[in-house]
Amino acid sequence: MDTKKVNLKKGLEEDVFRTAGEVLQSGGTVAFPTETVYGLGADALNPSAVKKIFEAKGRPQDNPLIIHVADWEISPYAKEIPPKAQEMMKAFWPGPLTIILKKTEIVPLETSAGLDSVGIRMPSNEVARALIRALGHPIAAPSANISGRPSPTNYERCVEDLDGKVDMIIGDGSSIVGLESTIVDYSVSPPRLLRPGYITYEDLLGIDEEVVYEEAKTRVEEEEAPKAPGMKYRHYAPKAPMTIFRGETQKVENEILRQIDEMIKNGKTVGVFAPIERKSVYNGKNITFVSMGTQSDLGEVARNLFEGLRRFDDAQVDVILSEGFQEVGVSRAIMNRLKKAASFHIIEV
Repeated sequence: MDTKKVNLKKGLEEDVFRTAGEVLQSGGTVAFPTETVYGLGADALNPSAVKKIFEAKGRPQDNPLIIHVADWEISPYAKEIPPKAQEMMKAFWPGPLTIILKKTEIVPLETSAGLDSVGIRMPSNEVARALIRALGHPIAAPSANISGRPSPTNYERCVEDLDGKVDMIIGDGSSIVGLESTIVDYSVSPPRLLRPGYITYEDLLGIDEEVVYEEAKTRVEEEEAPKAPGMKYRHYAPKAPMTIFRGETQKVENEILRQIDEMIKNGKTVGVFAPIERKSVYNGKNITFVSMGTQSDLGEVARNLFEGLRRFDDAQVDVILSEGFQEVGVSRAIMNRLKKAASFHIIEV
């Protein structure tokens, strides 16, 4: 497939969106920026178009997609919108919040992965909303990467993963959030937080104190159908196996240093993923150090997370040793992604 690639430099270029809209209307696929991560979009109401997303990504067919809207009228796609869900929309849309609702028949089962519910989000990114308007109705879009790999937060990573697999790629800088949207399920009672994100659990409780979050429920068993993206399969993962170390700072540093020496002695190339404040700790070791950002700014850590994981692939390290975080606020979302990237291999020290 010959992928049309456009990296926007002058804002919303009308001819680009005319072309992209035609691609989507004809059942094609377009990768595009959002404030969370880059998405791979197709007409959410066209079953054959939606299937092309799964094919391009190598995505399991039982992994549901989120539909992205550009305006507030979602009643054609949702059977009912509970009052608290409406309050969530008013508080956090447009933005990085997905709300799961009982779907109407207009949303194909291919989009919802056979479920009677669908996740809906209104992105704040202007390019994303312009693309949705160019199509004329919702776009179904997971992250624009090969399934299981770290999500792309810039144009270059989209091209790396999807060139030759999709019809068009639109670039427009780096994602400002860097983590996929928070997902809260209002198709059940009480509502459940299924995927933490930049909009935190604490933020949600400020609107609806009945929202429940159970960490053990964020990874479903093989025989179960996931209700939201990122719940069942290995996600966000670099090529090398990764271990997370969590605990008191000095103990974490000491254990990582010990493991570095042991890995190098065994002929392994080692990557270390940690806040920039820790770089001096690992100086002098023959490793690839990738900074998460400063530990005093979790928003920066979130923005850097996926690109940092991809840099270990660039360096072709054999193993990755990552520092972890306590899980509160945005760090809950950061750890959610890190744990899945590490296949839940965590060492408490």
